[in-house]
Amino acid sequence: MADGPSILVIGPRWVGDMVMAQTLFSALKQVHPGAAIDVMAPAWAGPLVARMPEIRAWIDAPFARKKLEFGKRWRVGRSLAGRYDRAIVMQGNWKAALVPWFAGIRRRSGYRGEMRFGLINDMATLPPEMKRKTAETFFRLAGGGSFRPPRLSVDEENQSALLAGNHLTRGGFAAFMPGAEFGPAKRWPEEKYAALARTFLAGSLPVVLLGSVNDRAVTNEIARLAPGTIDLAGRTRLEDAVDLLAAARVAVTNDSGLMHIAAAVRTPVVAVYGSTSPENTPPLTDRRELVWLKLDCSPCHRRECPLGHMNCLKTLDVRLVEGAVRRAIGAGTPA
Repeated sequence: MADGPSILVIGPRWVGDMVMAQTLFSALKQVHPGAAIDVMAPAWAGPLVARMPEIRAWIDAPFARKKLEFGKRWRVGRSLAGRYDRAIVMQGNWKAALVPWFAGIRRRSGYRGEMRFGLINDMATLPPEMKRKTAETFFRLAGGGSFRPPRLSVDEENQSALLAGNHLTRGGFAAFMPGAEFGPAKRWPEEKYAALARTFLAGSLPVVLLGSVNDRAVTNEIARLAPGTIDLAGRTRLEDAVDLLAAARVAVTNDSGLMHIAAAVRTPVVAVYGSTSPENTPPLTDRRELVWLKLDCSPCHRRECPLGHMNCLKTLDVRLVEGAVRRAIGAGTPA
């Protein structure tokens, strides 16, 4: 039995947001040390939530994106009736607030979002300047505590098996995460990643490509242009990516969910920004180098370049990123 409140958190639907959500979970534990915190999130999130020591349990959110599924939400909500003292809804849409309401949870916290008066009865205020600062926005929902960067636990047994199976050693490879689910305006071009990979391979530092099955077209092209890279995109589970990133010497990445995972396992991160800004969603670690051209048209926060040229990423030279890598790993060469 918990000696603090039982809290149901309706979690985010994106990998990076789920990692940043740990800023809320750790703050809740500071405010309520005995709290039992459960997180409702999509199936992919279960293994990630399991790496957060603040969380008691993950609960599946079996709802399709952009679908109301009113009856399913009612059934899930009623199955949770009587179990929680408080709910915190991290998503901004009104559908996400239905399950706590159907569950009869008396205190339902969140930001106003999509006209959720009544569904949310403990309304938090979000200053306009905080709108895109995701981690800080999540943290404020705790109502107290100090801001702590996410820290994911590592399964050393799984890590060792993954390293052995791919002929890698701890600290002996670079991880590249060239994908971004948000859209192409976040992706540094494949030929740039490939040029950087060839530099590393020439210095005898193996390069591992990580990502989801949706990133395979991107990673396949990099592997074609940089023979010898190890393409694991779509071939690993999310928890495998956590453990592999924890063993990497450096992670080179777009602004993506895997970037936040790399930061949360304390691997040096070199993050490339285009349509988004490192002032809003930086990797939450002091072991980072941020590469951003700060063009007049950036950040536009669009999935695709509204001007059609992608200059914020296409004109970002490989040498800038290579220099950032050297600074991140504190050595004169990548190898």
